[in-house]
Amino acid sequence: MIFSVDLQRLLALHYIYPLPLQKLQQLLSPVDVLSYFEEAHPNEIAKALQIPLSKAKQISQSFQRVISLSLEEAYAQANIFPIPFHHHYYPAQLFEIPSPPTVLYVKGRYSLLTSDKQVAIIGSRKATAYTKTAMDLIVPPLVEHEYTVVSGLARGADTMAHEATIKVGGKTIAVLGHGFHHIYPKENQALAEKMAENQLLVTEYPPYIKPEKWHFPMRNRIISGLSQALVVTEAALRSGTLITTECALEQGKDVFVVPGPIDAEQSMGTNKLILEGAIPVCNGYQIVETLTLFSSKN
Repeated sequence: MIFSVDLQRLLALHYIYPLPLQKLQQLLSPVDVLSYFEEAHPNEIAKALQIPLSKAKQISQSFQRVISLSLEEAYAQANIFPIPFHHHYYPAQLFEIPSPPTVLYVKGRYSLLTSDKQVAIIGSRKATAYTKTAMDLIVPPLVEHEYTVVSGLARGADTMAHEATIKVGGKTIAVLGHGFHHIYPKENQALAEKMAENQLLVTEYPPYIKPEKWHFPMRNRIISGLSQALVVTEAALRSGTLITTECALEQGKDVFVVPGPIDAEQSMGTNKLILEGAIPVCNGYQIVETLTLFSSKN
């Protein structure tokens, strides 16, 4: 990928100030400040982005340093492929989510982003053997019908979803809440490296950004945004999994839930979702049938 001058500016700005698309659009309209950003006065930057002048000065100074570096070469050496919002590999469905990413950084088979058959599978970080059983019943039918499995590379259910998909020869995408220089959790380093070769890793964060607590709820909107539907295996009543579920519901996505034992802590959240109207499922064929039925009606 050869970076145009405009793309170099965009990536340099995003590197130092990873702003979402709505924020970037303030720089593009009514005046395209980005097209001459290295010459723009901090006052102009502050006004366009609606930020303090001190922050604008800091951004301007950092931009001058980064624009002189060869991000193109650095990303190529690290096998990182940046996909800006106007690139043909940028998933159109992400324009429908709150605060779409300006740039996606990917490693692996970035053509997986173009699939229109993607299902997210998530669940508890403290997933039990019950989730493993659920994966064995849910994942193979999805792979058989050429669905790509999307998850978040977190410990527990996410890890099981990626591994179950790879085991049966399927395609899977991991959406990260940090840059590629900081794989989290550490125990998934080998899985991440394996997926960077034959599957796909995606993040909206430049490579140096470390994992932070507030990054993961932001990441969840991309997991649900990429997917036609969301499958939840296990979740306690107070679970980060439910944040992703809320994202999916707000985006109008179907939410499928694996019913669990009524006395199991990790099933209290999922059983509550069923009471609130989520679709209970026991295997992947039920998901395929439901999605096929819905798509035939639309």
